[in-house]
Amino acid sequence: MWKAIASNALTLFIVILFLVAGVISWGAKQYRDEGPLETAICLRVPSGSNMRLVSEDLAGQGAITSASIYRIGADYTELEDQLKAGAFLIPAGATMEEILDIVTRGGQSTCGTEIVYRVGLTGLLAEVRELDPETNRFEELVEWDPAVEPEAPEDYTRVREAADTRYRVVLPEGLTSWQVVQGLNAVEILAEPVEDIPPEGMLAPDSYEVQPGTTVASILQRMQSAQAAILAAAWAEREEGLPLASPEEALILASIVEKETGLAEERPLVASVFENRLIQGMRLQTDPTVIYGVTEGRGVLGRGLRQSELRGETPYNTYVIDGLPPTPIANPGRASIQATLNPADSDYIFFVADGTGGHAFAETLAEHNENVARWRQIEAEAAE
Repeated sequence: MWKAIASNALTLFIVILFLVAGVISWGAKQYRDEGPLETAICLRVPSGSNMRLVSEDLAGQGAITSASIYRIGADYTELEDQLKAGAFLIPAGATMEEILDIVTRGGQSTCGTEIVYRVGLTGLLAEVRELDPETNRFEELVEWDPAVEPEAPEDYTRVREAADTRYRVVLPEGLTSWQVVQGLNAVEILAEPVEDIPPEGMLAPDSYEVQPGTTVASILQRMQSAQAAILAAAWAEREEGLPLASPEEALILASIVEKETGLAEERPLVASVFENRLIQGMRLQTDPTVIYGVTEGRGVLGRGLRQSELRGETPYNTYVIDGLPPTPIANPGRASIQATLNPADSDYIFFVADGTGGHAFAETLAEHNENVARWRQIEAEAAE
């Protein structure tokens, strides 16, 4: 009799083990299988939230099949206490494992509403926009120019006061260091405006995520570190035989290329023109350097150059001096630096605007004069 009881107990124990193993296997499969979410969502995790509240929110939005399994997975992987506050983009079909990684990895928001401060040549523009999870595109909600409207729009103020709002500062290619500093000093959420101007050319144009209270100096340091890395990498991979003796000279020429064309496909050609001129001992004869000599990089000239300025002897007047000016004339972007150190293979030594937003290039003075005459005709017709 005891043998029968023991045998039955053992059988029951084995059955229970199989059942438990099956449940664990089923739970693990649910945890790692593609999720039920059909379209991406923006999951908001407020400060002070916990994994239970997040799991219930995910289940309520149809992103996971089981809040309990999600929490067990978080506990098993020891990520229960690693939850970060923010707004996170949860892609369609994301597994519980992937979602858990998204909300615990780094804490940087990946969706939701953000305020973008765009620093321009003449001022600052604030843009409130929101990411549409389904299209993964930002939709503009409101735009605010503080110089035109001293009082912020209601939508801007509302978003500015929200706890999960993201902030970004965008600095385009071609700004001078003075313009960058003035722009950053004008961003209301940044702290501790600075007076000292960093070296020209050594601020990497880019989009930088910031937080209220971020200091201006810390952003400038990030920009300098980024530009130094970009320049070092491009110099290491430069084409052989360039008429540039150092990374500093490359940065100077890249700043001229940046100011001469806004077309990405033209940058290597424009760089080739200036480098061909340097090789042949010709003066660069480029207006942007003259303008920099007049303004000293502080603001926009706002008019055409005068003949006296084109003939004036300044260190930046490349119609008068030989070779490169002493410093960059703006902060070039990565593309202009790379184009300068890997220029197009051309024999061009001239270029002039062609009326389409680009330039007409020429190898001889006769060809160049024809292109200039064509451009003058386009200018005259536009003035009629």
